[in-house]
Amino acid sequence: MLNWPEILRRAQKGNPSPPRRDERSEEEWRKALAPEVFAILRRSGTERAFSSEMCSLFEPGRYACGGCGETLFDSESKFDSGTGWPSFTQPAEDNVVSYVGDFSHGMARVETLCAVCDGHLGHVFPDGPSAAGGLRYCMNALSLAKKLTG
Repeated sequence: MLNWPEILRRAQKGNPSPPRRDERSEEEWRKALAPEVFAILRRSGTERAFSSEMCSLFEPGRYACGGCGETLFDSESKFDSGTGWPSFTQPAEDNVVSYVGDFSHGMARVETLCAVCDGHLGHVFPDGPSAAGGLRYCMNALSLAKKLTG
């Protein structure tokens, strides 16, 4: 289980190797993604809080990168953070999310990226449920695609 000290270490010293790589060009991404998804995944945008129904959906399933399709989170780690963005306590696998220091907008945060395609997902914070490692992965709903399971 990942914890905050390990997240900070990865953001500063490097992330584990991803399961695969998706190295499309900017033009290929632009053609493959809807404009609003491109703005988030490829331009580090942020959707408005409470703009997606995904925050209140808790059906069994997995959440994949909206760009490359890599599975990133399981519904078992999803929780209602009240922030207006889908929130998770842990990634589906240790090496599918990567971490980078983000010092934009006068803040010090840890940005989360899809480790496979480097798409911007959101940020991770150390204020999640303590019983689940204390992490809150605050994700843009447009950066994710829901995969229902039976």
